[in-house]
Amino acid sequence: MSTEERVDRLVRDADPGGLGVLGDLGGVKKDLLEEILSESTLDRVVEVPRRRLRVRGFAGVVAAAAVLVSVLPMSIVVRGQSDDRGVSPIATVDPGVVFSPLAMAAAQRNPRLLIDRSGWKVTDLSGFTEEQGMIRFRRGGRELEMNWYPASVYTYRYSDRLADGPAKSVRVDGRPGDLFQNLNGDFTVLLRPRDDVLVEMSTSGNWSREDLDRILADIVRVDARTWLAALPAEMVMPVGERAAKVLADVPLPPGFDVAALEDIGVSDSYQFGVGVTSRVACGWIAEWQRARASGDEAAVRRATEALRGSHGWRVLRDLDRAGDWSEVFWDYADEVAAGTVRDGYVQALGCR
Repeated sequence: MSTEERVDRLVRDADPGGLGVLGDLGGVKKDLLEEILSESTLDRVVEVPRRRLRVRGFAGVVAAAAVLVSVLPMSIVVRGQSDDRGVSPIATVDPGVVFSPLAMAAAQRNPRLLIDRSGWKVTDLSGFTEEQGMIRFRRGGRELEMNWYPASVYTYRYSDRLADGPAKSVRVDGRPGDLFQNLNGDFTVLLRPRDDVLVEMSTSGNWSREDLDRILADIVRVDARTWLAALPAEMVMPVGERAAKVLADVPLPPGFDVAALEDIGVSDSYQFGVGVTSRVACGWIAEWQRARASGDEAAVRRATEALRGSHGWRVLRDLDRAGDWSEVFWDYADEVAAGTVRDGYVQALGCR
């Protein structure tokens, strides 16, 4: 598969909650979708689609904005603990825990809905600071994914879901919503907008209506600190510590600012790895271009060797088992090592 085909595939798979391919939409739908995507999806990597993971939230090619500046050691009290099935995401944080103002502000804007039932764990998170985002919960073979969007797309989302059949009324955390079921048996719950945010929930796995009703009754809205504390420890790990693990065997380009990685924010391991390695790639390509233009052959060799060696970086090898990002990265790295680079690298790698 060529680089262009891989990039096209990433963009094609960047389908916000099933909105559809731009070319398949007409008139108002197309204009609306283009407006939604223009700011925060197609030209940045918010969530990179994975080969073996169903992605119904928005996607593209760069990471979400600043979230967590510092998190002190946590003391978490969890309700619904179960040794054999995990723990409920609902948690309260020791008052000594300090979240950054950016993290708190983003959490305040977030829908902050959690499943208060034993065994459900947060497995994926992206777009935390964006107007559009996704959080996925899993227990056994069942998944419940929550996507949030600007309230302005509610009418479109509702009419689009009517293709699955008539809506049935439900309530989640005391708020009204509409339930749809498609031909595959998967359920979608579209909540009425609150605080200018629309939440759409979707199931995958073996769900019955009774199963769904029980879980909907256990979904609650929590405060910002509780929501942040409910995320897996890795997601809220101080960015510097997290980045150090990712970059352990990665040569850094001149002037690389690890502190600037703070703006990748709270995200799952895949999205964080993409965000970090995109910065590294862009830095080395910029250095290679500078060195070529100035005739600095030693610097050209260093940049070439760094990018050629990326096939051995642990982070990219790990990411390659989960999605397509590493393949795109290596395609451009190999081109630079061979002495050329296409203009498309800026968009494909999310360079700023």
